[in-house]
Amino acid sequence: MNQEISVRIAGEAGMGMQTVGTVFCSVLRRAGYHIFANQDYMSRIRGGNNFFQIRVAGFNLYCPRVSCNILVALDGASPGLHAGSLAPSGIMIFDHEKYGAGLSDSRLFEVPLHRLAVENGGSELFVNSVACGFLAYLLDLKIGYVHEALHATFGTKGEEIVRKNIDAANAGYSFGKSSYRGEIFRVEKGAMPGPYLMNGNDAIVLGAVAAGCTFYSAYPMTPSTSIMEGMAYYEKKGFPIIVEQAEDEIAAINMVIGASFAGARSMASTSGGGFALMVEGLSLAGMTETPVVIVDAQRPAPATGFPTRTEQADLNFLIHAGHGEFARAIFAPGTAEEAFSLTWHSFNIAEEYQIPVLIMTDQFLADSYRDIEGLDFKSVKIIRHIASEKDIKQYGVYKRYRFTDSGISPRAIPSRISDVVYVDSDEHTEEGHITEDAEVRIRMVEKRYHRKMELLSRTLMKPKSFNLENAECVLIGYGSTYGVMKEVCASVADNKIGFIHLSQVWPFPSSDIVGMLGSAKKKITVEGNAGAQLAGLIRRETGISVDTSILKYDGRPISFDYLMEKLKGEL
Repeated sequence: MNQEISVRIAGEAGMGMQTVGTVFCSVLRRAGYHIFANQDYMSRIRGGNNFFQIRVAGFNLYCPRVSCNILVALDGASPGLHAGSLAPSGIMIFDHEKYGAGLSDSRLFEVPLHRLAVENGGSELFVNSVACGFLAYLLDLKIGYVHEALHATFGTKGEEIVRKNIDAANAGYSFGKSSYRGEIFRVEKGAMPGPYLMNGNDAIVLGAVAAGCTFYSAYPMTPSTSIMEGMAYYEKKGFPIIVEQAEDEIAAINMVIGASFAGARSMASTSGGGFALMVEGLSLAGMTETPVVIVDAQRPAPATGFPTRTEQADLNFLIHAGHGEFARAIFAPGTAEEAFSLTWHSFNIAEEYQIPVLIMTDQFLADSYRDIEGLDFKSVKIIRHIASEKDIKQYGVYKRYRFTDSGISPRAIPSRISDVVYVDSDEHTEEGHITEDAEVRIRMVEKRYHRKMELLSRTLMKPKSFNLENAECVLIGYGSTYGVMKEVCASVADNKIGFIHLSQVWPFPSSDIVGMLGSAKKKITVEGNAGAQLAGLIRRETGISVDTSILKYDGRPISFDYLMEKLKGEL
């Protein structure tokens, strides 16, 4: 009996690795297992080599492993490309009949995937269902779970398509039962898994919808594109949302600012290169004190970089993006649950302080699936900070940029008041008229920047922590490193390691970090970049220098095995 195993499904882009992967994830959840699934895909529609890897266990999982126990090779190149990642006692499923001899490996087991697909489904398109059936036999799972998963996946395409997929899956299962004589990869069960399978982008979409976002604009840019697809899905379902695919990121941010000025809760999403184009618009939002929410789903850069891979190298960029000085908040969710809660929270923060709020995620969090218990919709609070007609009358003449004791000017929806509303990208008076008066300039900068940053600093999210009291070594990370730090710290004997995870990176929670790191013997940041940007930020904001940084910048996520190996020397 295995405590956990990993299944890797590999092949060319266009062969349906994601389909077979998500279907088998559904099978495993129905069978009572926890899963963590991540994707590794190239920047091409057809060809190349991609893989979908599923980690299976009886306990909660938060990160990937490097090796796999089962490799399903859907094309002729995958056996050679992935043999090095297959465990010594693993098995490689390969269609020798379709692709020829290829690699000579004792772990290779031939399954005529394509012939079984044609014979039972009528087309090679059903290869993935054959593979699902064979995998179900290898893991000693009931074939009924496969039937249920196929119904859920293909039910909208008609009963005939569902039947052909089920027939193909049955053929794969029967072939395993009659031909396979090796080890069955049974996995120990524990607590039941969460009923929902979710990735970071799915959660951001749900957070935006729950927050009352009614306008969304973006230009498609991996890995943020599925956010736009998700928002469009809810628009089609009848939710009061307008989704606009802009001609470029400049148009997208300007439309979002315009919609927000008119009173709509508005959001854009992009990746680093697209965010670079949005920066002038970001400054416009800062100058006009217009609330907007922007998601930066990071990928390796500079320039086009690795369009479909992961990195955490935009931290400094987001903190300093824009010309001039203005307040902003930056959140970095570590899980799907946080992606949901921080998204709806971002809309409230953006409106309360009339600032841009940035959500920093990455391809790894965006595209990785995990079973979860659910999202806390009951905790969602939609708090609009819109001045009513009654509020405006108390002020007399409406001044959009009025100086107030709180530092926040009244914001009204223009069509709901009788006064003319003046908004300008130049420096302006309380009424919104262009000015070059030095005293007005000083007061406006202090309002937009100093006062708002002071107010934001009073509502900081406290970093999460684990085992700080007993730890000899404390790991510090932000965003998607949460899961791997959590698993590694929990697995090290004698409680030698603890961790701190920042979900909010700006304004920086300096006093919290100083208090948490005060007694740590060794301090290590864990980051998906080459410049140790978090370590530099900690030093700048607190005066604390970490002992070292564990960095990864090859475009691949930080796995459990990678972090454990890097920590060996430190412990």
